[in-house]
Amino acid sequence: MTTLPAFCTPLSADWPLPTPLAGCQLRSTHFDRSLLLPDDFQASQVQAPANIQRAVAKRQAEYLAGRLCARAALKACGGGAVVPGTDEERAPVWPQDFCGSITHGDGWAAAVVARTSAWRGLGLDVESRLDDARAQRLAGEILTPGELARLAPEQAALLVTLTFSLKESLFKALFPLVRQRFYFQHAELIHWSADGHARLRLLTDLSADWHHGKEIDGQFSLLGDRLLSLVAIPADI
Repeated sequence: MTTLPAFCTPLSADWPLPTPLAGCQLRSTHFDRSLLLPDDFQASQVQAPANIQRAVAKRQAEYLAGRLCARAALKACGGGAVVPGTDEERAPVWPQDFCGSITHGDGWAAAVVARTSAWRGLGLDVESRLDDARAQRLAGEILTPGELARLAPEQAALLVTLTFSLKESLFKALFPLVRQRFYFQHAELIHWSADGHARLRLLTDLSADWHHGKEIDGQFSLLGDRLLSLVAIPADI
C-alpha cells in the first residue's frame, strides 16, 4: 500500500460527466506542482520514463498525478494496482483486457478505465476554456468548413473549446484500435446539447469499422474554467 504524495489531493471517485457508463471507473485529483518532491515517484512506486525524468516539474507532476489516478481506476475495475506503461507514441499501455485514458491540465488530472468486454476504447480530455480572442484565432485550425459555417459568434469560445476537446477524446479512444493518426479536419461535431451530450462524425477512412460517415456519441461537462469530454466506444459497436 502506497501513501499518496502531498502534491495532490485525495483521489475522487465522483463521476463528473452527465451520464455514468456501466463498467467504467474514473478517478481524479487536484495537484500543485510546486509541492512535488524529488522522491515522490519512488515513494509512489511509479516508474518515470526517460522523457519524464528529464522533464520540468510541471510535466512530472502531470504525469505522476495521471498515473496515480490510472492505477486507482484500474484497481477499482479489478485490474490490480498496476501503473500503465508508456508506448513509443507516449500513450498509456493498459493491461490485457482493459482500456482507458488519462488527461491532465491546469492542476487537475483524471483517468477512466474499463474492461474491454464492455468498452473497446475510451478517450478522456480536459481543456481550459478558451477566451474569445484565442478561440477566433484557432477556429480555422480546429473546425471543419461545415463547423465554421455553423459557428455562432456569441458561442465561439465554448464551441471551439468543446470541439477541440471532443476531437482529442475521439483520437484517444480510436487510435489504439486503428493505429492510424488523424487530425482535426478528419472529424466533425454534428450535434451538441446544453445537457452535455454530443455526436461526432468521421470524415476519413481509418479501418473497415471506422470509415467516413461513421458516427459516435460523446459527452462533456463544464468544471469551472475547465471543459471535460469523454468518448467511449462500446464493445458491441
